[in-house]
Amino acid sequence: MRNIVILISGSGSNMAALVNAAKAERWAERLDARVAAVISNRADAAGLEWARAQGLATALVPHGEHPSREAFDAALMQAIDMHAPSLVLLAGFMRILTPGFVGHYAGRLLNIHPSLLPAFAGLHTHRRALEAGCRVAGATVHEVTPELDHGPILAQAAVPVLAGDTPEALAARVLSQEHRIYPQAVAQWLKVTHPSSKTACV
Repeated sequence: MRNIVILISGSGSNMAALVNAAKAERWAERLDARVAAVISNRADAAGLEWARAQGLATALVPHGEHPSREAFDAALMQAIDMHAPSLVLLAGFMRILTPGFVGHYAGRLLNIHPSLLPAFAGLHTHRRALEAGCRVAGATVHEVTPELDHGPILAQAAVPVLAGDTPEALAARVLSQEHRIYPQAVAQWLKVTHPSSKTACV
């Protein structure tokens, strides 16, 4: 069984989409994988309560209790590695990770970003897309590398930018696509990139 650990900082809607997809698609049977734990850096992250209600293990690693990014990442790695993860998923995890952390999970660390990368890496993607006059926006699933939002792209989805759009309205349309493509990209990663012995013999 391959364990997946999901990192969140807020409501965890992408985390919920991943967990629900794992149940609906029966990953444990088809892909020999399961969501083993949800970890947050914020005590007020609503997604933690949702995860607990699903019977998932949860953990809190508050970034404010650590004197440096390196110290926080070391504590976070310790919490993650308790679950022996085959895959670590960033799902609205609002921390810039150190190269040491990224290197530790190289090849098994994925992220969902609310833009069509390489455009609009970083924050405020929807406002920036509107200010630039973009006619389409979207979301990207990518592998995480030390350079922020620049890892290999695994999946993308586009939505039209409509007349009179606000950042909030655009964000809502993009989020619906995030919920669709992130579980699909994870399932593809599990099946093709790192097939288990069970799926390799099919």
